[in-house]
Amino acid sequence: MDGLREIYTRLKRMIYFILAALVMGWGFTPYQTIFAGLLIGTLFGIYNMWILVRRMESFDRAVAEGSKVRSLGTALRFGSGIAAVAIALLFAEHIHLASTVIGLMIPYVLLLAERIMYHMKHY
Repeated sequence: MDGLREIYTRLKRMIYFILAALVMGWGFTPYQTIFAGLLIGTLFGIYNMWILVRRMESFDRAVAEGSKVRSLGTALRFGSGIAAVAIALLFAEHIHLASTVIGLMIPYVLLLAERIMYHMKHY
């Protein structure tokens, strides 16, 4: 099974292509608010994924060393999601709120799809 860092690197590569497509959609379609929301949400979503990977690695080290286990950064990730929604609300005329929330979930949906494909391929 792949390590968490390798999975994150693969997901990051996929998300860069998605971000490029979203930028093109923002620039060349009349749906700029929707694409702006997806962009903001996806950026905050990849940030949340980065926090999760970092915290999981420190969690694994703490368990291996037998030291005290810290939290997995749930409050920080919730705060990041709230910040994305706050930005969408603050600039409501430029950023679509629902697409921002959908964008927050894009990295997690990609993670789920990537893991399903991995298990179908290897088992």
